[in-house]
Amino acid sequence: MHKNTLEYAQQCDQNDPIRDFRSQFHLPTDTHGNPMIYLCGNSLGLQPKSTEQYIKQELDDWAKLGVEGHTHAQKPWLPYHEFLTDQMAAIVGAKPEEVVIMNTLTVNLHLMMVSFYRPTKTRYKIIIESDAFPSDKYAVESQLEMHEIDPKDGLLLWYPPKGEAICRMEDLERLLNDNKDEVALIMIGSTNYYSGQAFPLKEITRLGHQHGAMVGFDLAHGAGNIQPNLHECGADFAVWCSYKYLNSGPGSLGGCFVHERHRHNPELKRFAGWWGHNKESRFNMRQEFDVLPGAEGWQLSNPPILSMAAIRASLQVFADAGFDKIRQKSVQLTGFLEFLLNDMGDPNIQIITPSDPQQRGSQLSIQVKNADRKLHDALTEQGVISDWREPDVIRVAPAALYTRFEDVYEFINRLKNALAKLY
Repeated sequence: MHKNTLEYAQQCDQNDPIRDFRSQFHLPTDTHGNPMIYLCGNSLGLQPKSTEQYIKQELDDWAKLGVEGHTHAQKPWLPYHEFLTDQMAAIVGAKPEEVVIMNTLTVNLHLMMVSFYRPTKTRYKIIIESDAFPSDKYAVESQLEMHEIDPKDGLLLWYPPKGEAICRMEDLERLLNDNKDEVALIMIGSTNYYSGQAFPLKEITRLGHQHGAMVGFDLAHGAGNIQPNLHECGADFAVWCSYKYLNSGPGSLGGCFVHERHRHNPELKRFAGWWGHNKESRFNMRQEFDVLPGAEGWQLSNPPILSMAAIRASLQVFADAGFDKIRQKSVQLTGFLEFLLNDMGDPNIQIITPSDPQQRGSQLSIQVKNADRKLHDALTEQGVISDWREPDVIRVAPAALYTRFEDVYEFINRLKNALAKLY
């Protein structure tokens, strides 16, 4: 049972087996040099202190070796993406051959839909959640239009019940039944950016396949946050970014998963590039395209080493801490935050994120009645970095690697102060 005391929060920190990893991150500070309470890892993760060293190594090798760095750098650049594969696969619950780090999230989403969205005259519709992240909606709509399908007809939205924020599986099943044999693809954000709801990926996949649809997931708010167990859940594909919970820096590369059952499928169409070509003959420029098996076969271009170096730094922190421990602390942190919010007894505050820890990640979305962005600005002035989403929601994401229980406790005090001043 949680307690609403500073002493309790400090005791939780003392008992935290991964508490020392906080010291491995740069923490934003206020004008007086005091660390701010950073609760925005769901938008941009903090920088590991080791990132500078990892990137500097590549800069030094570039300076000393020039083009020879491709083969003679301390971490040769030609196979550099392979240095990330095992650790990334463990974080998303996949086999190494099912995962590759490449491009950015929406680019990867388009590449996956080229292969896995193959509409026919009768089976052409795509299902996404009603409040999907805008870039997902834009990407899906543009894919429909490329196939000369009107999005008003081809795009189906999975809505939560009226007046609620959480989608229900029975409504997804009803949507599939109402559009029987017409759905070609289900593409869901694994963890919704707004509500914080973590969807049952295995159940969605089973349901989609049962109805003859391909199934893919956007793990932008899932990778490094929840354990999606992609191989076990059976999804056809997944994509993600690495700059949120994976702490690899603004605009850094994304990741891609393709289930092993598609490893040698010659019927899959794709947009091809030379980095997806057989490694043994890649530099024999006059060879016909010889696709690599597995997720690597969707690569287009040689990897941007400096971005990958930042990802490698972060993945090493994850490996050292152990993702099971990270996830366990995440559940404890959000549980403590939920307890404190409920203990406020404020009828104007509602948590729209599911209470069940299995249905959420490291985020609680706090809806404040009659609030506007002034509340968020007041929190910022008090040294809290969180995220405001219109019309009335504060997204709070206590990332387990660098957020303390004491930070969560202090956030509540500052929230109370902001509310008292404004309302």
